[in-house]
Formats: sequence, C-alpha cells, structure tokens
Amino acid sequence: MDRFERIYKQGVVTTMEIWVDRETGVQYLFHRDGYSGGLTPLLDQDGKPLIETEV
Repeated sequence: MDRFERIYKQGVVTTMEIWVDRETGVQYLFHRDGYSGGLTPLLDQDGKPLIETEV
C-alpha cells in the first residue's frame, strides 16, 4: 500500500492536487505549472494541519 493518496486533481498542464498521508492523515496541496511545482500542508484557521479522518 502506498503511503500517499491523491484525493483531488484539477487541471491538465497547470494542476492543483490534494494528497493525504495515509499514516498521519495530514493533507497536502501540490501545485504544478509546467516544469515547476510546490508542496505545502493545508492548514486550518488556527494554523494547524488539516487531518483527513477517513484514512
């Protein structure tokens, strides 16, 4: 079983994806535009990581 699971994808060349770490439940946003991209955890209004409850 893979540790990370993509739960959302938007776009083709420029994409935004949401990934979940199956061990911790933390959600991450991945943004790609051409040959560049970045990954960051999604945070709630208090600055704490969003946790997927159904991992």
